[in-house]
Amino acid sequence: MLNFESLEISISPTEKFKEYLATKGKRLTQEREFIVTEVFSNHEHFDADQLVFRMAQQKTGRKVSRSTVYRTLTQLEEAGLLRKVARTNDKDVYEHDYGYPQHDHFICKSCSELFEFQNDDIAEILERLAEKINFRMNEHRLEVYGVCEDCSRPTQRRHKKLDLI
Repeated sequence: MLNFESLEISISPTEKFKEYLATKGKRLTQEREFIVTEVFSNHEHFDADQLVFRMAQQKTGRKVSRSTVYRTLTQLEEAGLLRKVARTNDKDVYEHDYGYPQHDHFICKSCSELFEFQNDDIAEILERLAEKINFRMNEHRLEVYGVCEDCSRPTQRRHKKLDLI
């Protein structure tokens, strides 16, 4: 994963989520706040089960149910703080989107590794294409699937008869 510079943000992810919840007539519970804090503690790609595991490993004494995690991830996505990047091993993979620049992904079909990249040329091409059809583009997501360098390497297989020696 590349390290991109964080963007300047006016309010914290927790405050932005709190504002979103208020528009839905909901409040920021301790469990939701705990989830937001964990999601934004680093910029790693994760699925819901990995997040549940990470939170369970912490010795804070704060417990969050699996169903609360799933519901909160959906709400974070609706609030524009989180986005689904891909689907690997039948699980949605997320990354936080708030305060992080536009970028795209190469995804290995063999090991499911995600590689982030930024390319201004791609963004410009998409803008020109959108302009041609009078389409107002406000964001894009590009996922390119293939096989990474490690998975492309030929495996060293010995002839079965050599195993008998």
